[in-house]
Amino acid sequence: METHKKELRLKYKTLRKQLSENEMEAMSLAISNQLLQLDIWDKNYFHIFLPIVEHHEIDTELILHLLSGKDKEILISKSNFQTREMTHYLLTDTTKIKKNEYNIPEPVDGIEVPSKKIEVVFIPLLAFDTKGHRVGYGKGFYDKFLGECQATTIKIGLSFFEAEERIEDVHDGDMQLDYCVTPKTIYKF
Repeated sequence: METHKKELRLKYKTLRKQLSENEMEAMSLAISNQLLQLDIWDKNYFHIFLPIVEHHEIDTELILHLLSGKDKEILISKSNFQTREMTHYLLTDTTKIKKNEYNIPEPVDGIEVPSKKIEVVFIPLLAFDTKGHRVGYGKGFYDKFLGECQATTIKIGLSFFEAEERIEDVHDGDMQLDYCVTPKTIYKF
């Protein structure tokens, strides 16, 4: 079985496409319930992604409710495809969200918060392995962003599917996860 990023991207994009809306909803709910068991709730600054619906990503709406219910500072990003950089904005009641050309929902503007302040990051991914390596869409946005965070920042991958044994082509610049949460399992690395 090939376990290179390219093949894994293809495999998991296909698996995701086969999920029905009901399955995705139930799995997203299971993932957000799992998060309650993690030792992260004493932190204040949480970064979350808004799902690209067309890519069948995890619905993070439930996690957003969880965070606002616990009165956390929630950050969402805007991506610059030229520089591959992400700018993080505080999510407030007045934040306007607009989809960019890649269908990524993003804040139009707002109060900027530096990466260094962020304590917990929820990370989208296509696949991950038992060592905490992840496969994203291959643009390197998150690796760059996570490299700007503190060493203590907690990195949590969210996945509909369980871990692969091992991703072969891991690079030095690939940031490892601290946890990955699936509907059934909490992986701690």
